Amino acid sequence: MKPLNRKHIPSPVLPIKVLQFGGGNFLRAFIGYMIDRFNQKTNSDLGIAVIKTTAEGNYNDWKAQDGLYHVRTRGIQEGELIADIDLVTAVSSIIHLYEEWDNYLALARSASVQFIFSNTTEGGLMISEEDKSTDTPPISFPAKLTVWLHERFRHFQGDEKMGCIIMPCELLIDNGALLKNLILTTAKKWQLSIDFIQWIETANTFCNTLVDRIVPGVQRTQLPEIWEDIGYQDNMFTEGEPYHLFAIEAPESVATTLPLHEIGLNVVYTDNLAPFRQRKVSILNGAHTGIVPVAYLYGIRIVRDAVEDDLTGTFLLRMIEEEILPTLDMPPSELRKYMTSVIDRFKNPYINHYLINIALNSFSKFKARLLPTIQAYYRIYHQAPPLISFSFACTILFYRGLFDGEHIPLNDDPAVLHLMKTLWEKHPDDYEIIVHQVLSWSAFWGEDLTNYQGFSGLIAAYLQLIEDFGMEYNLNMVLAEEESLE
Repeated sequence: MKPLNRKHIPSPVLPIKVLQFGGGNFLRAFIGYMIDRFNQKTNSDLGIAVIKTTAEGNYNDWKAQDGLYHVRTRGIQEGELIADIDLVTAVSSIIHLYEEWDNYLALARSASVQFIFSNTTEGGLMISEEDKSTDTPPISFPAKLTVWLHERFRHFQGDEKMGCIIMPCELLIDNGALLKNLILTTAKKWQLSIDFIQWIETANTFCNTLVDRIVPGVQRTQLPEIWEDIGYQDNMFTEGEPYHLFAIEAPESVATTLPLHEIGLNVVYTDNLAPFRQRKVSILNGAHTGIVPVAYLYGIRIVRDAVEDDLTGTFLLRMIEEEILPTLDMPPSELRKYMTSVIDRFKNPYINHYLINIALNSFSKFKARLLPTIQAYYRIYHQAPPLISFSFACTILFYRGLFDGEHIPLNDDPAVLHLMKTLWEKHPDDYEIIVHQVLSWSAFWGEDLTNYQGFSGLIAAYLQLIEDFGMEYNLNMVLAEEESLE
């Protein structure tokens, strides 16, 4: 079996114009994949330097491959089964910060670098009290980037043209603004010059982003079979679903400089990320959170099976169509197109989404993903959304930790688990009290949800019906009730 490298697959080493902080599965199948596609489609020469930001482990296998790797795209897109493999050649250099600090700083002195991407996990966008400007490297990612930017500022003597376009991909709201603030905070703590702080503010563009692609990667045990298929030994082989979205809140100049949206990628430049974020949270995440307790109590364990089942699949579709979409302020055609892509993603035959894993922190997820929909639904229709209310009843029942004689492993905030354990032990048959106590927990929800007319009573009634007649009967009932209202 041939090892994958540029000797066996000749390809030019491109000039480094992109810094990519992190080299995990997601960035390889997202940023690396997109930059490579852009190079191929436009004959551009954006070379990537992958920066390993943590001390543990190394990328020696990847270095031995001269930065090359494959991305397999598998899943359903517009009803069609997709299975493609792309060779990514855009990675020109791989630098381990803890072993090659000087090489890292040398990139700051390269005029060709224009773009910076990162995915250091949500916990990466924090600073450490122990960070020092003399550390090689400092502990936190923002401090590491501050040192790099300061070296660039110093070397180019504050040249405004040497600023960079910075697009963090961490899943945090206003991630670009957050990273910029952390860098400014670090610079001030280290008493760096006012001129440097002004250069950060004026010469660099920090973009808020929203990223969306499921990248499960592959198991090591799967690699030998994959290598036989591709004809090379690729230790960095990864896999993602066909759907991807890169929404970037940025001035028009950024879209002109890096027109990823012009080559068929699902990249959107916008002056307002909020609708895209709300669409994702409400439809994709909200649908996940809404279907999990319903399908689990019904006896299903995988998202794909829940979508393909007649009852739970119908429940899911109608919850999205009739209760979520009407509350969102975007063109209906765009919302329905996105809904279709979400259903395709849920049906992906190559990815097993276990409901019990998605059930992690269900109360917090319900608050973030479905409570805004309930609030908007009340503003429009002045009543509770029946299907989401049924899902919430199933959530409360799920948190009893036992259903039909089967133990349910619960994983949530200790305060949530304590409340639910206490309520179910003290009031095992009084659903009105349980629901009232849950909904009136203002410290958690941010308001007293019993103030929503009919909400508490509907959920309590659903709980009683599930206990008396079971899930199948009640799924049929709630769907029939919805039909009678149309």
